[in-house]
Amino acid sequence: MDLTYPTEAEEFRVEIRQWLEDNLPDGWFDEGFSMTPEERKAFNEGWTTTLFEGGWICASWPKEYEGKGLTLLQQVVLNEEFARAQAPLRADFFGDTLVGPTILQWGTEEQKKQFIPGILKGEIAWCQGFSEPNSGSDLASLATRAELDGDEWVISGQKVWTTQAQFADYIFLLARTDPDAPPHAGISYLLVPMKQPGVEVRPIQQVDGSAEFNEVFFENVRCPKENVVGGVNNGWKVAMTTLGFERGSSATTGFRRFLREWDKIVDIAKDNGKAADPLVRQDLIKSWADIKIMQINGYRSLTDALNGTHHTALLGACNKMFWSETHKKTMNLAIDILGMEGQVLSGQGDAESVLPGNRRGRDDYPVNDIQASFFFSRSETIWGGTAEIQRNIIGERALGLPKEPKVQKA
Repeated sequence: MDLTYPTEAEEFRVEIRQWLEDNLPDGWFDEGFSMTPEERKAFNEGWTTTLFEGGWICASWPKEYEGKGLTLLQQVVLNEEFARAQAPLRADFFGDTLVGPTILQWGTEEQKKQFIPGILKGEIAWCQGFSEPNSGSDLASLATRAELDGDEWVISGQKVWTTQAQFADYIFLLARTDPDAPPHAGISYLLVPMKQPGVEVRPIQQVDGSAEFNEVFFENVRCPKENVVGGVNNGWKVAMTTLGFERGSSATTGFRRFLREWDKIVDIAKDNGKAADPLVRQDLIKSWADIKIMQINGYRSLTDALNGTHHTALLGACNKMFWSETHKKTMNLAIDILGMEGQVLSGQGDAESVLPGNRRGRDDYPVNDIQASFFFSRSETIWGGTAEIQRNIIGERALGLPKEPKVQKA
């Protein structure tokens, strides 16, 4: 595995680095830089426009769809430089990372013209409607139905754990369009407007007071006939494409957020004296080593993609299982280091936080950054493919073990 980048990639890195220095707020790269809540709000509101004008949102997309047509290695360099600068690189995660690439691969020209510009400009907020109360890992058993009525689909059913549904304009939704077909064969992938009668969103309040996840109920909800992506009853193949984008978008940058978090945990251990405990130091070093393994695994995935050796699905399963379980262990360690102090709800956290669990709760039930990240880490071995399913994939596809026996239905 060669960790050096070719000359043209490094020249592109210099271009990105200069653009960031020219467009980020003055002092962004200085130690101790901070913003007031008002300054942060103004930055967030204007940054998407700045990114779009620079052409960096979905820059790997074809030029005919307002992308830059970047090569894979250029996209990696772009991601790395934005991660290094801790600068946001997307308008809407579900739009430009999941459903946008799916529309580009499977959608009609009319669908691309209707949705791609709004995704690039951050004008359409999206959510993902896959999981149901009785259909999580066994997604093919989903029960939400869509029946054709003239020029519209009529949708009834329920989705759950739908992130940001309360803010979404559209949901990319899996629904059963042929109830008589085998489970995988009768599903379609629909782009459904959320702001209409019959759609009810119920936030699911978490233990830290946040409500990022939602239940979504559909009662005779309408969707244009032409909003099927990839053809009627072909939704399973289309959905697998979307899940592939979800699991493989940050190969060489994902480790950075864990490393920044680890640095903060070390500072806590130094401040409260736990760093003097040799067992704590040993656990911290184990955590650091695991983060370095994440970094190396990312380079393995990049090498696989560049070489076209097509181990992406297997490497994705290995990497997803490893980082999610490692992060859970690291956050358990963080709470142990905090001790009884970790049980005290000590505030809203830093406005500048870059921690992955920085999801604010109610004002009367505040958590700090470490507490928020601890709570969120509990979900990471579930979303994006449960650890149990990842083990099945690795066992069956890499180790050649027999397939897991199917449970007989009652």
